Amino acid sequence: MVETGNSEPQKIIARNFSFSYGNSPALKGITLHVRTNEIFTVIGPSRSGKTTFLKCLNRMNDAIANTSKSGELLLDGRSVFDKDVDVAELRRRLGMVFAVPVALPKSIYNNLALGPRMRGILRKKRLDEIVERSLKAAYLWEEVKDRLHTSARNLSGGQQQRLCLARAMALEPEVLLLDEPCSGLDPVSTRKIEEALLELKSRYTIILVTNITAQAARVGDRTAFFLMGELIECDATETIFTHPSNERTADYLTGKFG
Repeated sequence: MVETGNSEPQKIIARNFSFSYGNSPALKGITLHVRTNEIFTVIGPSRSGKTTFLKCLNRMNDAIANTSKSGELLLDGRSVFDKDVDVAELRRRLGMVFAVPVALPKSIYNNLALGPRMRGILRKKRLDEIVERSLKAAYLWEEVKDRLHTSARNLSGGQQQRLCLARAMALEPEVLLLDEPCSGLDPVSTRKIEEALLELKSRYTIILVTNITAQAARVGDRTAFFLMGELIECDATETIFTHPSNERTADYLTGKFG
């Protein structure tokens, strides 16, 4: 991790970072930092660059042709774009969960055990421990512990989303990148995800992109507001929601656009 002058630990730093798809800029000179063990929420209307920011962090945009970038994007003080970065290891360290849950056509158990097996963990006792720990962390263990060997696709949408969260944690990441994980969920499932995140921030750094502004207010330690690829402001979540420094932020939060 990187330390600031006042010993505040920083896990991720963006310095004047820009990213474009062809001639279309998606991020424009973003400068921010994400502290270790915080929930950092990112809000803003669609096409503001929120998801692009997550995908740049774990280099999911590498396979897209005709992109360009400038500035710096650092994890623990090292550029994620360094030539000798192991991209597979980077993606393990920054686990990503998408808006639409994708349960693999396997049992609940094997959805969780697949990643550790691919990393060489083959002992059943160790895999059992990883599966149980990850499901408990995602607030899913009590609901599925008696049917671990049934198809994961039989789970409800909310359960599948928590399964995807557990699957990311089974790889023992350092950062969780969550792209609107509650966008299609009912209030009960949303509450369970939020409860899990509040518990998990003691072990992980969490970046949560959310289209639910109230969710950012409930769980975010700090919040960034993106608009058309620009970072409009970033501050403590309470400050953003009660005393935003930019009129555009206030307009978005009060529903004048978005």
